[in-house]
Amino acid sequence: MKALVKERAEPGLRLVDVPEPAPGPGEVKIRVLRTGICGTDLHIRKFDDWARHTLELPLIVGHEFSGHVVEVAPGVEDISVGDLVSGEGHIVCGKCRNCMAGRRHLCANTVGLGVNRDGAFAEYLTLPASNVWVHRVPVHPDVAAIFDPFGNAVHTALSFPLVGEDVLITGAGPIGLMAAAVATHVGARNVMITDVSDERLDLAGKLGVSLALNVSRSSIAEGMSRLHLREGFDVGLEMSGSPVAMRDMIASMAHGGRIAMLGLPAEEFAVDWSTVVTSMLTIKGVYGREMYETWYNMSVLLEKGLDLSPVITDRFSYRDFDAAFDTAASGRTGKVILDWSEGALAEGAGNEPTEAAAATTIDRSA
Repeated sequence: MKALVKERAEPGLRLVDVPEPAPGPGEVKIRVLRTGICGTDLHIRKFDDWARHTLELPLIVGHEFSGHVVEVAPGVEDISVGDLVSGEGHIVCGKCRNCMAGRRHLCANTVGLGVNRDGAFAEYLTLPASNVWVHRVPVHPDVAAIFDPFGNAVHTALSFPLVGEDVLITGAGPIGLMAAAVATHVGARNVMITDVSDERLDLAGKLGVSLALNVSRSSIAEGMSRLHLREGFDVGLEMSGSPVAMRDMIASMAHGGRIAMLGLPAEEFAVDWSTVVTSMLTIKGVYGREMYETWYNMSVLLEKGLDLSPVITDRFSYRDFDAAFDTAASGRTGKVILDWSEGALAEGAGNEPTEAAAATTIDRSA
């Protein structure tokens, strides 16, 4: 089968032929239809310090996917051949204190799909049945492929109550955009999102935010004035990992405000702890998704009308992976999808995007 592989300790990926996997005990085999390119994949392609110290090569990369089940190991229940599925990319030990207590997202022994074991950028993959999410209501494969990052957005956005609150989101990357969509959908009073990319802020405008602010030209204080906020934001969602963004967020919170931080900084930075203390702020670190409450929340949000199609801006064949990765690394787009369904048509997998998904694909030839 074809797979995108990090073969050598150097920048780049290669599309190569590798053996097709067979499901082990308790696993399912999935024919991949779509994959989403994540920031982690960009780090792996670049082979930066994190990748050099984390990966064991060779490795099939990728962890955001959708596909159809083609084989189920004996004893696996509630998953059938033909099911459209996504996958939870954090594979936990099931034996530590947190796993035994049902807090699987806090497992200290987590194995990452496409990081610590072969991943989803391939025609087929195998995954423990406990990590497979079956879509019980209709969802397009493009959207199903981004359930992993959508889960990050939902986990972050729903960390604190949002109904009637004023929400600041720093970072309008794909996950920040999805968090903005969630916050608006569930009833926040004002949602302001900041970034330095006009293209991404334009996407935010399609998601119904109150204000999309380019902080290279305007300050958060100016944004607050435009929204007629006097005491600051009630909830902050830090999605960028930027030291400046975090400092500005802390300075812009109302007393008693709450911050959920998903953005991963590249290095340590100073924090104004005096303001954190005197303003009585709560800061919560967020990583991944709660298993599987977040997944349930995601499905219900889509079922109740949340539209993620504006977040998906570009779609490529997996054979054009270099162009797809360059587009994702540009910092100007929403979510970039790789289509692996070329050979899947004979297996009954659809290849046509929905009308909404097609309508929101950016034509970059102009």
